[in-house]
Amino acid sequence: MKSVINFSYTILLFFCLIIFTSSCSDSSKKLDTEIEPCTQFDCIQGAVVRGDSTRKNLALIFSGDSFADGGDHIQSVLAEYDIKASFFFTGNFYRNPEFRDLIINLNDDGHYLGAHSDRHLLYNDWEKRDSLLVTYSEFTEDVTNNYKEMERFGIKKEAAQYYLPPYEWYNSTIASWTDSLGLQLINMTYGTLSHADYTIPQMSNYRDSDEIFESIIEYESKDPNGLNGFMLLIHIGTDPKRTDKFYRKLEPLITELRSKQYEFVRVDELLKIN
Repeated sequence: MKSVINFSYTILLFFCLIIFTSSCSDSSKKLDTEIEPCTQFDCIQGAVVRGDSTRKNLALIFSGDSFADGGDHIQSVLAEYDIKASFFFTGNFYRNPEFRDLIINLNDDGHYLGAHSDRHLLYNDWEKRDSLLVTYSEFTEDVTNNYKEMERFGIKKEAAQYYLPPYEWYNSTIASWTDSLGLQLINMTYGTLSHADYTIPQMSNYRDSDEIFESIIEYESKDPNGLNGFMLLIHIGTDPKRTDKFYRKLEPLITELRSKQYEFVRVDELLKIN
């Protein structure tokens, strides 16, 4: 009887040892896992929307689909001030032969070039944010095709893992789907009117460039953290109906913010995990 008890005790110790070893193994795996961006940065619905708000860094983000009229001017200003920015283009943009030289030049200048949807699809409803307008299959195909177009310019997915959603509109499901593709969804930092530079006078939400500029300066002066960690989104081109182009104010904007000791960095540097 005593031998049976000892045997049972031995078996019990054996299984406890297995469980303990497994637990330690899991813990070590968790320690080796990369920190989730949303544990370190501000996120909305799973997308990173702001970097470290304690550091005077910000990223200029330019998105593009159908228009690129500001491309040469933007590239020239950035080169003059030795600034590296981040550009997120759709597959439509990368396919457009008229934009080919611009893309090559931006890449050669060392800017970050990323994806922004292949066909500039609207992923979810404007009014009912949780209502999807694409399936997972359609989403995956759209993103994959965007990266295929980027590969023609030598831009590898591994070097461009931040993904800007089309229309800067998404929900938590889109963020999760993006993650499943090995990418991190990001979006512009809210608070200014920089993204309204696409509006035309015929729209009820039209904002002229002076108003947009002042919104940035005003936010910087009122927020306790200023523009620290900001991803400031501007369009690389806009509809010809908008003659008041905000990208023409890029130089005075840079001058103003540099006078306040801000450093302009690429988005991958802004969101680097410490």
